[in-house]
Amino acid sequence: MSSGLFLLVPTGIWLVTFLVIPLAILLVCSLGTRDELGRVVFACNFGNYLRFFSGPYLLALWRSIILSSATTLICLILGMCFAHWLAFNLNKRSQNLFLTLFIAPLWTSFLLRIYAWMVILRPTGLMAGLFDFLHFGPVNTMYNFGAVLLGMVYNYLPYMVLPLYAALEKLDTNLLEAAADLGASPLSAFLKITLPLSSRGVVAGCIMVFIPALGDYVTPDLLGGAKHMLIGNLIQNQFLVVRDWAFGSAVSTILILIVSIAVWIYLKYGETSYETLG
Repeated sequence: MSSGLFLLVPTGIWLVTFLVIPLAILLVCSLGTRDELGRVVFACNFGNYLRFFSGPYLLALWRSIILSSATTLICLILGMCFAHWLAFNLNKRSQNLFLTLFIAPLWTSFLLRIYAWMVILRPTGLMAGLFDFLHFGPVNTMYNFGAVLLGMVYNYLPYMVLPLYAALEKLDTNLLEAAADLGASPLSAFLKITLPLSSRGVVAGCIMVFIPALGDYVTPDLLGGAKHMLIGNLIQNQFLVVRDWAFGSAVSTILILIVSIAVWIYLKYGETSYETLG
């Protein structure tokens, strides 16, 4: 065995143990049924998948896709603005300082950050007090789509900024100066130079935000008040409340397939579409 193949053995063992085997167990459970005691009865039927596509659960999937897509789009816009300012308007020392401050919330618990937003958005919280001070009247800042979207953008924005900043930092600024000398507007230079050359960071950031946002159930549950069922909440409910592990495994398998297709589309067409802008 060559040295190169020998070095791949630990990685292969890791992937088989923690990726292939759990996915195989999930697939086997998804083809089973649930007995009266909530145990999985192994079989070979697709009733759980038919139940998902023929029932009201598709609405939860569409809500999740819309919410995760909106989160990704907003994170992309805000992340590009911040990463562009960070890469081109600050010196190296200031870049490190602001980047550290920006990712500092990630050092705390995800759940703790959600509870902090609950304190801010609750009816007697800071946001409600600000609206009352500005005489906007009573504004519902909790348990709605806006609160969930705000919490998800806050939690996943750093995962967009980091790959964008890494891509923009390597960009040759002489190209932007040459474009300006040739009469290109800042918007034109951004669309034809900055965006195509940072397409790898854009694709990586979109993948890193869209995938966890699609399966997130903590943020919608706490900030949304569980008013609307999302795909992550559905899976959590099936495993921990209803104890229908067979149906929960089927929904999880469907979610994995959707995420895999989304990643494939991003990797195959995302970067190519940005390159055509140039």
